[in-house]
Amino acid sequence: MSNSADTPEGPGRTMRWRPVRVLTLAVFALAGLIFVTSFNTAKGTNIRTDASLLRLSDLIEERSHKNAGLDESTAALRAHVDSLAARDDGSTRAEDEKLDALEAKAGTTEVSGPGLTVTLDDAPPNAQAAPGYPEPQANDLVIHQQDLQAVVNALWQGGAEGIRVMDQRLISTSAVRCVGNTLILQGRVYSPPYKITAVGDQGKLAKALAGSPALQNYQLYVKAYGLGWKVDEHKAVTLPGYSGTVDLHYAKPVS
Repeated sequence: MSNSADTPEGPGRTMRWRPVRVLTLAVFALAGLIFVTSFNTAKGTNIRTDASLLRLSDLIEERSHKNAGLDESTAALRAHVDSLAARDDGSTRAEDEKLDALEAKAGTTEVSGPGLTVTLDDAPPNAQAAPGYPEPQANDLVIHQQDLQAVVNALWQGGAEGIRVMDQRLISTSAVRCVGNTLILQGRVYSPPYKITAVGDQGKLAKALAGSPALQNYQLYVKAYGLGWKVDEHKAVTLPGYSGTVDLHYAKPVS
């Protein structure tokens, strides 16, 4: 004899939904929604892999090479325009001298003289803390944006006539920015070690580096975890002029 609760419903009676049955259907419905969402997101790819990150890295590298080629083309065109303008621009000697001075300050002309190069690098892969220091965190072992900015700011403060970061001359609108452990400068991407070269009085440049509070803090990490720091002096070094665009995108020149 069957229990009345297990007796099938007769014709014309309303079916009662049990809580367990409702919960089961809800779980299946949610699972179906997740499946559909994952399918639409993946678009036929495996979203559990880091392939998308690899593609992004490849795209950045490709754009960096493309920008390098464009920079070379721009430099060639600018040199051609300058040679044409120099033939007969109708300017006076005083105007030419003023223009030369402005170009030198703008960083668009070559500068030569004594100077030095600062090299910053990540700590070795197997870096260990020096005695008396805590074990390093991941951020303690890599070069950060503020480290590069501290070197550049100190060199300017030391009277640098011109600065080159990696293979690019800095100008007033240059932005030293890092994304992860890579440097993005004027549309190009660079990885450590980072080389920063300045033309100027070697004594004043070295004194400015030593007197920078930010770089004094960096030296603690050099001692504790082996971050790279090297300063090479040059009796003579030449920095090429900036050859990229100098158009302003947001700021406007004062009339």
